[in-house]
Amino acid sequence: MPQYRVATAQQSYPVIIERGVIARLAEFIPQDRGRIFLVTTRDVWGPHGELIRRSLRGRPFDPLFFVGGEENKRISHVEALAEQMMAGGADRSSVVVAFGGGIVTDMAGFLAAIFMRGVPVIQIPTTLLAQVDAAVGGKTGVNLVSGKNLVGSFHQPLAVLVDPSVIATLPEREYRAGLYEILKAGVIACEPLFRIFQHQRDEVLRQTPELVDHIISEAVRIKAEVVSADEKENGLRRILNFGHTFGHALEAETNYTRFLHGEAVSWGMRAATHLALDLNLLGKDDHDVILQTLSSYGPIPPLDRLAVGQIQVRLFKDKKTIQNRVHFILPVKIGEVSVVSDVSFAAVQHAITKALDECRAS
Repeated sequence: MPQYRVATAQQSYPVIIERGVIARLAEFIPQDRGRIFLVTTRDVWGPHGELIRRSLRGRPFDPLFFVGGEENKRISHVEALAEQMMAGGADRSSVVVAFGGGIVTDMAGFLAAIFMRGVPVIQIPTTLLAQVDAAVGGKTGVNLVSGKNLVGSFHQPLAVLVDPSVIATLPEREYRAGLYEILKAGVIACEPLFRIFQHQRDEVLRQTPELVDHIISEAVRIKAEVVSADEKENGLRRILNFGHTFGHALEAETNYTRFLHGEAVSWGMRAATHLALDLNLLGKDDHDVILQTLSSYGPIPPLDRLAVGQIQVRLFKDKKTIQNRVHFILPVKIGEVSVVSDVSFAAVQHAITKALDECRAS
């Protein structure tokens, strides 16, 4: 199975994609490190906890249980986890292991970034979305009422261990949410990856092992290359936000309770694709294919009682908005995007309206 290296000024580390790689966890924890603190949720620990115990080969560790849920991704829960670490005898030699979905990887990474001004973290993502997005790249953080991930830090891990076999236990909705993030990678940087989603839908949804391993690997490769070139999102890394700018606004407007992150990104990609067509950046054929492919992977939760104006207001509270300028990532063709700012309110409003109306009608 492939291995990619993320090389940044802060840290150089491997992202290993291998069925069964979790059993190798002990190899990636330096022998001179102290106590291990494993942040997880009980629904993940239940089916996989014994695997972690065996993988640590007798090294002592403390499981720290987070309740889960995007609405609980708040700094008060990070403080509670830090207190549990102190009660367990943590010090600067300790290591945090994040074992869960994207919320766990974000929160555990942030905990490691700020505990005693920084301790190492190893990421073991257990959802498809986390495997191809949250666990790779060192972005960590928590939400405010005002918006998503507004308090956080860049903190690169020692390693990311991606085991595609664990996603077989995911509910179908969770799996589909992760697929949208991989589809995003195809739109922004890899037309062949996108065409897999367009033409091999049934195999993707059946989780054909060889195909799943391939699409995960391609998404990770793209992200590793982008993060290595631009760790802190000063330029190229912005392209990874295709669908996220609109999607984050949707999540915040619904109090993080209605949509899985991938579902919100799916809607955000739809809005961004409409905006690209309206601005004459994207041809009608590619526009239609992107929207049709998104639709083919299933409906997202209802979009009723959502006001266009409120979503638009949320855009300006996103952490990616700089000096009141929203930077939109818009497709110019399948496999290539452009960063566009200074878009008129009317154009943005029109794109949001079309995306809402389409999903309501589906």
